[in-house]
Amino acid sequence: MGVALFERKPRGVKLTGAGDELLMTVNVLLTTMYQSVTRIRNVHQSNAVSVLATHALAQFWLFPKLIEFNKAYPDIAVHVHAINEFDEASLNDFDVGILYGSGEWPSLDSDFLLPEIVYAVAHPSLDVAGIKTLEQLAQANLVQIDTCAWQCLDWHQWFGHFGIDYAPRDKAPVFNQLTLAYRAVQQGMGIGLAWTFMGDEALAKGELQRVTSFECVTGNGEFLVSLKHRKRSAAAEIFRQWLLGSMGD
Repeated sequence: MGVALFERKPRGVKLTGAGDELLMTVNVLLTTMYQSVTRIRNVHQSNAVSVLATHALAQFWLFPKLIEFNKAYPDIAVHVHAINEFDEASLNDFDVGILYGSGEWPSLDSDFLLPEIVYAVAHPSLDVAGIKTLEQLAQANLVQIDTCAWQCLDWHQWFGHFGIDYAPRDKAPVFNQLTLAYRAVQQGMGIGLAWTFMGDEALAKGELQRVTSFECVTGNGEFLVSLKHRKRSAAAEIFRQWLLGSMGD
């Protein structure tokens, strides 16, 4: 390296500034390599299925289904990798993925799972009876989602669907993860957006309440996808067929 990485001390050694910098870089590289090796190994395991999905979908929709799948096929291990920003190329290291969009990807086979329907919700303790119109909703305390790093509907886009130009209030709470924003809504921090796959069950149980009857139907949805040029393993095909069959439940 041509520079000192360690500083000798009476009881051992200590990293220098250069050593600290190199350690940070090496840690990132080793972590990335470990993740890649793990994903590649999972794809080639005969009794395992690797699945790529967003954090919110994996937590609220996929996880309960995995419990049922495990009961039906205890010999097949399902490895879930949750990440919010991914595309067609991301499927190279996974058997299947659940991808958001229109369903048209040149390199992927896709099967429709869920439509994207988004509505406003709040904790039952919040008094929202006076909010009847979109204009009134826009003036309420709305929990914001920062979507600058990934593809997700936010309040500005939601209101835009109804022809309303919306800008958040200065002191509105902001979260960069949908799961965190939803958790804030569950704790009564304000009114938030909920997708049907995460909100319907909570509404049915009385854990949340709808705020107005307006809902945004984008025309996009969640699709079960896999690479066209790669034959699915027997375990991956079992999982795929089971998941598609479970949609009628």
